[in-house]
Amino acid sequence: MLVALIAVCESVGVGLVGMVVLRLLRKYPVGYSLVAVIIITVYAINTSALTVVLVARTAQLPADLLLAVVLIAGAVAIGVGLLLGRSVMRGSRQLTDATRSLGQRFQQPADLPSAEFAELAQELRITSDKLAESRRREQAMDASRRRLVAWISHDLRSPLARLRAVTESIEDGVVDDLPDYCRKIRGDTEVLSDMVDDLFELSRIQSGTLQLAPRMVALDDLISDEVAALEVVAGERGISLSARMVEPVVVNVDDRAFTRVFNNLLGNAIRYAPEGSTVTVDIRALAGWAAVAVSDECGGIPEGDLASVFDMGWRGEDRRTRGSSGGGLGLAIVQGLVQAHNGNVSVHNVPGGCCFEVRLPLPAA
Repeated sequence: MLVALIAVCESVGVGLVGMVVLRLLRKYPVGYSLVAVIIITVYAINTSALTVVLVARTAQLPADLLLAVVLIAGAVAIGVGLLLGRSVMRGSRQLTDATRSLGQRFQQPADLPSAEFAELAQELRITSDKLAESRRREQAMDASRRRLVAWISHDLRSPLARLRAVTESIEDGVVDDLPDYCRKIRGDTEVLSDMVDDLFELSRIQSGTLQLAPRMVALDDLISDEVAALEVVAGERGISLSARMVEPVVVNVDDRAFTRVFNNLLGNAIRYAPEGSTVTVDIRALAGWAAVAVSDECGGIPEGDLASVFDMGWRGEDRRTRGSSGGGLGLAIVQGLVQAHNGNVSVHNVPGGCCFEVRLPLPAA
């Protein structure tokens, strides 16, 4: 009984120390914990046997006493191993339960049994965040697509209705001024053609089939051509186009694509700026980037709409009420073309209006 009591006390003491060690090893790989269990078993047996030898004052112990010591120490080691296994299984169940919330509100389990589980939980959290972001983008794109279809359908209905009315009038022979009716037909067909071209261009950008032919282009020359082409339109509304800062900047871009980019930006600025105001263009080089800023005096964009300006179909409440045509694809096309050149486009409000800024990487020297 004394030997059994000594073996139990010694083994339990070593086991308690082993449990503390296993608790400290949670931040390390699970292999360390397995090695610790083996060491705990060996130390429990050896410590118990050594204590019995010291108490009995002889190294020649009966076989039954040695067997009792080994069995008791082994039982303690088995208990420690079961505690480790239970901890590992609990961590596994926690990760399994947390995995079910991937893409939603992922709750990373705390107090995991080893570094491998903690690393896996961290990777699952990152994956969950990516899935949630992807889902958010998909939902935003789906909402934008539905909005685009609704607005395109609305914008198609008006020119088609006018075309039908004009053709019916011509068929009925009630037309007094045929050339005027032909001009109306041509105007509506041009509107429809522009909308189809925008849809086709946007589909090529989103599908990755856009073919670019970049070459070295001077931005000031490219923009000056667009300003000259739009001066007549701006003059009809009393809007002046001016340049505050123009630096000679050369970039490697597809000039056809960027002709459309600046045509859209300047055209929007002229369309929504009040009569008698000024649209300003700045061209400069900033820390490895070519920056082109188009500022107007439209009164600014509501802060809640700034994040949606480049979405497909966005036109803003105030812009829809001001009779804008098209399906709201111009800025989405601008963003797609700029990003295809590894650049970025942004918008922010300035005193009295808003500013669209295009940034393109400068070519290496």
